[in-house]
Amino acid sequence: MGAPLMDANYAAVAAQRVMDRADQLAAISESAGQLTRVYLSVQHLRANQLVAGWMEQLGMTTWQDAVGNICGRYEGRQEGAQAILLGSHLDTVRNAGRYDGMLGVLCALEVVAYLYQNNIQLEQAIEIVGFGDEEGTRFGVTLLGSRGITGSWPAHWLSCEDASGVSVAQAMTIAGLDPTRIASAERPKSDFSAYLELHIEQGPVLEEQGLALGVVTAINGARRLNCSFTGHAGHAGTVPMALRKDALAAAAEWMTFIESATRRHGPDEVATVGTLSCAPGAVNVIPGDVQLTLDIRSPRDESLASLLGQLLAEGEAIAARRGMQFNAEAYYAIPATPCDAALQATLTQAVSEVQGRSLSLSSGAGHDAIAIAERWPSAMLFVRCEKGISHHPAESVMESDVALAVQAFTRAVTVLAEQ
Repeated sequence: MGAPLMDANYAAVAAQRVMDRADQLAAISESAGQLTRVYLSVQHLRANQLVAGWMEQLGMTTWQDAVGNICGRYEGRQEGAQAILLGSHLDTVRNAGRYDGMLGVLCALEVVAYLYQNNIQLEQAIEIVGFGDEEGTRFGVTLLGSRGITGSWPAHWLSCEDASGVSVAQAMTIAGLDPTRIASAERPKSDFSAYLELHIEQGPVLEEQGLALGVVTAINGARRLNCSFTGHAGHAGTVPMALRKDALAAAAEWMTFIESATRRHGPDEVATVGTLSCAPGAVNVIPGDVQLTLDIRSPRDESLASLLGQLLAEGEAIAARRGMQFNAEAYYAIPATPCDAALQATLTQAVSEVQGRSLSLSSGAGHDAIAIAERWPSAMLFVRCEKGISHHPAESVMESDVALAVQAFTRAVTVLAEQ
């Protein structure tokens, strides 16, 4: 028999516990007064111990795997049953908020707490993972924890160094891990039927819609490019306007086109010029060279490619009209990660039951689900955060929203675990 539906009173108590535990985790930081917790640090290992203790209070078997993820298992009716994997990450950016990543682990614990307190075991087991590194803050590479589970760790990651010159391999040894045993963290495909990740939205869409929860359709694919316009520098007072080849004016024209074209292309595509530099860079000299970056994202790869092609073609056209050169070189690309349709439907039904209606939206930020979806069906539940602020101490969620999230997440997990 499946779990009874969680009532609002129980959910409120669970939400209060989540908020209290988020505060406890936020106190584990390398710097006083701000939250910073990076991969394989003393603070990371302390956070793992704390979370493992909470897992063990719920009758879960716990272990730290070969790449430093903290893992727990709540057994199904039959020992060794296939499991549903829940989780998120426990590492942070520097001077972080306290809910990015951590909220997903803590709400997953509340799913198991509900089952444990009601003495219920489901057809499938429930496993929870607190990934050791999603952000890439320390070593400049991301998803180290989740790629450990999927067995997709590139060998060269071991030689990546932090700002102090400590390599990943050295940090693993210091933390009591064996860098020659990374492969043992990999989990067989048959271990899990699905992966669900609860996460703060890190954007303003849910707040704008007046909703606590939303279901993710896809994690956006992204391209990043270094671009340039090359014209001719000249004296600001002596070169007539009609004879100028002003690289900054060309870049400005392109930037306004990027904004308008992206808006027209689709509501869930974004494009950003994040950096801009001009040379020679003097108040009385016409800019002869401009370097700028372009970041473009979409939940659909084909749509991203279409928009990017349109933007680059316009950059070429602007340069040609102005008698100058345009260049663009991609240096980063990641494909979109669609969420599993059946899992989306289950989450949508659960959200609709507790919230009245559900909203589907894409994720503009990356998550551990990117790596996990390469091996297992994956989906995500978003929780509203105040003003969409994330990666900042002002990151905030409402306890009442967390209560709804725990209710919806528990409903979805129990439905899936009985299949």
